[in-house]
Amino acid sequence: MKPISSSTQMKAGAILSYVQIFLSVLTGLLYTPVMLRLMGQNEYGLYGTVNSTIALLGLLDLGFTSSYIRFYSKYKVENRQDKINSFNSLFFIVFLIISVIAAIIGAFISLHPVLIFDDGLTSEELSKAKVMMILLTISMILGFMSTVFNCFIYANQKFIFTKSLNVFTTVINVVLNLFVLFLGYGAIGLIIVSLILGIITKIITIIYAYKSLNFKFDFKHVETRLFKSVLAFSGLIAINMFVDKVNSGIDSILLGRFCGTAAVAVYSVGASLNSHFSMFSAAISGVFTPHIHNLVNSYEMDSLEQRNALTKFFVKVGRLQYLLLALIASGVVFFGKQFIHFWAGEGYEKSYYIALILILPSIISLTQNVGIEIQRAENRHHYRAYIYGAMALLNLTLSIFLCQIWEGIGAAIGTGLASLVANGIIMDVVYHKKININILEYWKNILHQTLGMIGPFIIGALIMKFADMGSLVKLAFWIFVYVIIYAVFVWLVSMNKFEKELFLGAIKKLKRH
Repeated sequence: MKPISSSTQMKAGAILSYVQIFLSVLTGLLYTPVMLRLMGQNEYGLYGTVNSTIALLGLLDLGFTSSYIRFYSKYKVENRQDKINSFNSLFFIVFLIISVIAAIIGAFISLHPVLIFDDGLTSEELSKAKVMMILLTISMILGFMSTVFNCFIYANQKFIFTKSLNVFTTVINVVLNLFVLFLGYGAIGLIIVSLILGIITKIITIIYAYKSLNFKFDFKHVETRLFKSVLAFSGLIAINMFVDKVNSGIDSILLGRFCGTAAVAVYSVGASLNSHFSMFSAAISGVFTPHIHNLVNSYEMDSLEQRNALTKFFVKVGRLQYLLLALIASGVVFFGKQFIHFWAGEGYEKSYYIALILILPSIISLTQNVGIEIQRAENRHHYRAYIYGAMALLNLTLSIFLCQIWEGIGAAIGTGLASLVANGIIMDVVYHKKININILEYWKNILHQTLGMIGPFIIGALIMKFADMGSLVKLAFWIFVYVIIYAVFVWLVSMNKFEKELFLGAIKKLKRH
């Protein structure tokens, strides 16, 4: 059979990525309310807290995963299969050591969960937490030990295999989870399902690497001195990983320690809406990565021509993202309270405010997220590492203090304020002064777009105050009305010629199919 070309792999991989994003959002919206009702608030909160805690072991990766492609590509260009084989061995040894460290840390915190959660959990919850932590630690260890195979497949650009496997696991995981929940096995059952499914997918991955891609080890010629080069390259990536883990997971851990599992559950519902919100931005910006690198390399560094080209592209993508994200964010403002009532049920009223506090500040970073790849293309991503490191410390400090006063809302305020300061102020200065982007042009365009949204925002507020949304049908009707009103206003006022042509082109393609 003729091998599939790299371009075909990339196109198919991109399509499958969007499929996975769609399925993740859809299953999250449909599956979460079922899980909440079958598990109960406390059990759901315990599940979120324990997962967030053990997820921190992922920091032991230290950015090594990202470094694999760089070294693999170098040896591939040189046609040094022997070097690739020895590098595979070095990589495996490194992650074997990481696995041992993860096992020791995981075993310690699993046997002494009170050190993390203090009085936040009941004795029964602490007993469950021990079992869950042990299982999650095992899963983490197996993940580390299979890392080299995943990296090898990705480096060979076998996107169809990886993305297809991801889509399959997304669907089958939900099906199996629902099965064990209906049987009454709760959070421990979910983790066992995840562990078994993880083992199966890892076996499939290893077989594929060996059988289809001729993966090999060469432990006899391992170049241990190469480890220093790998570590040097991974340093900044590790900082970014640490920061992202803190900013995404620390709130659940703090709430579990100071406020209990019920507070974690309420926070998790609001945070899950924010996660789905972020996915839409990633779906738009992710396809532009190759173009960004070409754009940066097409001009002399820091030249006026490069500044103009990067600014134009930055603004173009930011405008497209803002059109979509402003619709979703305003929809959460006007309809989120009723949606959460129907979706999550009673006892999650505060989740609405948590979602708003997390979502609204994130609009800035999400409409500017192509800037992350521009920084990498310019080899200036250290700025983000340092700024987000400070953001993580600010988030941690504020959240520790505020969550003890206002529980989940306090934790969200800490995260939201830190995000606003880092992205809305400091990163914008960096973009303007260091990354060669005219950020004032970006804000001028965003403010112009917002003018066309004032009308829909006023109408949305009136719908929120006066409309009857006492059933799912009525809620869906008013959401539909708002979307139509928003579309008309932004078409007439906010959208430029390029955006209108892009929209009409997409409609024409759908009609042809």
